[in-house]
Amino acid sequence: MPRGGASGVAAARICAPEGQLHPARAQACCAPGRGDDAMHDLVIKGGLVASAFGAVRCDVGIRQGRIATLGEALDGAEVLDAQGLLVLPGGVDSHCHIEEPRPGGGTTEETFASASAAAFAGGTTTTVSFIPQWRGHDVWERYVDYRARAATGMLDHAFHQIISDPTDQVLEEEVPKLVAEGVRSLKVFLTYDNVHVDDRGFIRVLETARKLGCLVTVHCENYEAIRWRTERLLAAGLTAPHYHAWSRPTVVEREATHRAIALAELVDQPIQVFHVSCGEAAEEIARAQARGLKVWGETCPQYLTITARHMEGPDGAMFMCSPAPRDEAEHANIWEAIRRGTLDVVSSDHAASSRAAKQGADFSVIPNGLPGLAARLPVLFSEGVSQGRISLEHFTRLVATNPAKLMGLYPKKGVIAPGSDADVILWDPKREVTITNALMHHAVDNTPFEGKRVTGWPVATLRRGEVVMREGEITGRPGGGQYQPRGAYEMATPRGITPQGFGA
Repeated sequence: MPRGGASGVAAARICAPEGQLHPARAQACCAPGRGDDAMHDLVIKGGLVASAFGAVRCDVGIRQGRIATLGEALDGAEVLDAQGLLVLPGGVDSHCHIEEPRPGGGTTEETFASASAAAFAGGTTTTVSFIPQWRGHDVWERYVDYRARAATGMLDHAFHQIISDPTDQVLEEEVPKLVAEGVRSLKVFLTYDNVHVDDRGFIRVLETARKLGCLVTVHCENYEAIRWRTERLLAAGLTAPHYHAWSRPTVVEREATHRAIALAELVDQPIQVFHVSCGEAAEEIARAQARGLKVWGETCPQYLTITARHMEGPDGAMFMCSPAPRDEAEHANIWEAIRRGTLDVVSSDHAASSRAAKQGADFSVIPNGLPGLAARLPVLFSEGVSQGRISLEHFTRLVATNPAKLMGLYPKKGVIAPGSDADVILWDPKREVTITNALMHHAVDNTPFEGKRVTGWPVATLRRGEVVMREGEITGRPGGGQYQPRGAYEMATPRGITPQGFGA
């Protein structure tokens, strides 16, 4: 099986090389049962426990919602039999659009209640979703509202703050209040009419994040280039959904990725480039990492499985997302970037719209985005582990450990280790399932993975020791999720290196 070992400069890497069992983990997993093992509330017995460092067969003892013991012959008040199953850390999805309020009222179709069900069905226990900002509006009021919305769901949750109007009041008065509340990442769009920021605005966000110890996450596409191409396409009568891909070819993603990295280097601010779809953009990230910059890259299952040809059919609008799906050659490029460690997080970019909502006179007005919360882990496991492209340890890093580290949630989240939250998936690596929308549990009537046959499927999901999904049945309680405030952490800390040393 191919290994996905890290390469390049350590500053841009999250985890140790795969296949190596961390000594502390090995010692914990081999420990015999202790005299207080009967105090475990729950024991998961007989499974192969996988982590970013390796895999070992042992029992997992859970007490008061946390991992208490990894060892042999553990006892507890309740036992889950994991014979023949993998025991994986609960997925951390660091890129989800859930119940986002709209400027004119209402919200996106996916609620925190439905998103929780979808996440648990697919093995995800923690999400990081987006607080919106609208032009001419502040962010604090939106934070208060959004946190109340998230509290109605079942997922453990943290937030990114979108900055679309970087005024003095927002950056100097309100963002510091958000950071004090545990919001430690700011999201910037370099495209889209209603939210994009220009280079000066982006630099101001980078500077604010550097002062406050936040990560900046970036949607990298060139706004003006897309506007120009879209105008020309529409004028030529090329309006169908598949021309969406023509409006934003790989060059506009590559240029914006290069520009985002250059400006982040100027300011000395760590960034993550979201949803990388092509090898050219990944190469820009790899070059930055080779220079020792704190730049990380993320991709999504759609950029490994869906092509621009999917947008040519009668349901073409249902496959529209940005960046646009590419082709099989780019799928291969993205897999290579994953194996090299250039792209070290795979998230869903969950943005669900119903068929009725994905309508428009031409491609430029059809809502973008795909639902993917429930499908993320099964699709990546099947395409990656089951087909021998990546190892089990690498899979665990991509979907749980790395996003937890990059978001400042580790080691509470993203790992099965004593003291960590008991977020656990029982996973059947041999189960073959045909994906249908009914299995996704989300709020909308479609999935881009409809009919896809996958090998590997979650049998049960535990969030903080509570079984919240068993064999597809959601058993979690509304309101059971917890907000996860984030403090200062190393990965969001500047290097202290700027051109000429100015501002370092």
